[in-house]
Amino acid sequence: MKKILGAMTLALAGCATGPAYQVPSAPLPAQFKEAQGWQPAAPADLLEKGPWWELFGDATLNELARQVEVNNQNVAAAAARYAQARALVAEQRASLFPQVTLDASADRSGGGGQQRTGNQYRVNIGGSWEPDVWGRLRAGVSGAQASAQASAADLAAARLSAQGELAANYIGLRLADAQLALLTETVEGYQRVLQITQNRVNAGVAPTSDLLQAQTQLANASADRLTTQRQRAQFEHAIAVLLGKAPADFALAPAPWTLQVPAIPVGLPSTLLERRPDIAAAERRVAAANAQIGIARSAYFPSLSLSGSYGVAGSAAGGLFSASNTLWSLGLSAAQTLFNAGATGARVDQASAARDVAVANYRQSVLDALADVENQLAAGNVLAQQQSLRETSANSATQVEQQMLNRYRAGQVGYTDVVTAQVTALNARRALLQTQADRQSSAVALVQALGGGWRQQ
Repeated sequence: MKKILGAMTLALAGCATGPAYQVPSAPLPAQFKEAQGWQPAAPADLLEKGPWWELFGDATLNELARQVEVNNQNVAAAAARYAQARALVAEQRASLFPQVTLDASADRSGGGGQQRTGNQYRVNIGGSWEPDVWGRLRAGVSGAQASAQASAADLAAARLSAQGELAANYIGLRLADAQLALLTETVEGYQRVLQITQNRVNAGVAPTSDLLQAQTQLANASADRLTTQRQRAQFEHAIAVLLGKAPADFALAPAPWTLQVPAIPVGLPSTLLERRPDIAAAERRVAAANAQIGIARSAYFPSLSLSGSYGVAGSAAGGLFSASNTLWSLGLSAAQTLFNAGATGARVDQASAARDVAVANYRQSVLDALADVENQLAAGNVLAQQQSLRETSANSATQVEQQMLNRYRAGQVGYTDVVTAQVTALNARRALLQTQADRQSSAVALVQALGGGWRQQ
């Protein structure tokens, strides 16, 4: 029997039932549309070779970003899911090997009348093994390994998402700091203008309406400052949660805003397949789905199982291990489904359709990634041009504001002209700050779209 089984195993060892896996094709262009003719402002060898957030040159951001991987609860959950997937691989791999069991029992029985009371002792070592003739177990291991690799990519994606969200919130907080400084300076300026207007009204050279307009300007600017304070608090609370801390236990002091916008090396579109963790996870799920087809197809073939046992049994514990009490057995079993009304074929079709779904999801992930990169490249190019225009606008509006205030003091223009100039100047300065923040946020989004950090060779 052993020789027959060995011959069958050798003859059928290569009979894997699953389709050979090939990485699905992806709709990749030769280059990015929005990167044609675009070159980074800095040579590649001058770029930071460490974590990507260090490109922004902010020591506080560097310290916060390092804490995300350790303390963020979404990252912790993804890490736990990866550990779970690795344990599943170990469980699936264990099915390739024999299973050995040890049984022991001791019984005492008796009854009324002439029946004697007696003891029965039994010790037995048994083993069973299912030869993986059709590759079903190997397909299960391959599928579990692919799922574990997808979980690893999910962990990388969760880490990148948390780091990117932290950077975006930090930029928002520093923007709020800059706007608070601007609004504080504006409020102080409006208070001086209000005093000038009050003096002119008291002197009878200006109407009361001028005073009312000055008070309105001051009140509106003060209200805007309070709104910005609320926004800053929200950004600070969001950062605390990303770091796994209660908002009450975390605070960031106001600090000067580092306006550095790094040049991001883009590379070829094909590098996204290697760098983007969501694409890697989608591809690994295609591999896992492909393995499920092999598992489903294996139901067309008989399942084989080897079993054996060796033990001893007796009525007295002292003579339990004598040769006369030895028991042994060997067995070979085979099972084959003869009719199930097409259920096996339906399961194969389900597995094939699930693989097609995974392939479509993979290709959609690639398309989404390409769109993300194109969007951020376009945003970066446009925002760089907008910042130059915003700087010109802010400088011009500030000069007009000062000229109108001087002319008002000289009685050459009405206060309405001053109000108009003040509103225009404040809006221009705030728009400049927002554009600078948008450039940094776009750079963060581009890093995320490209798959995170990199190291120069």
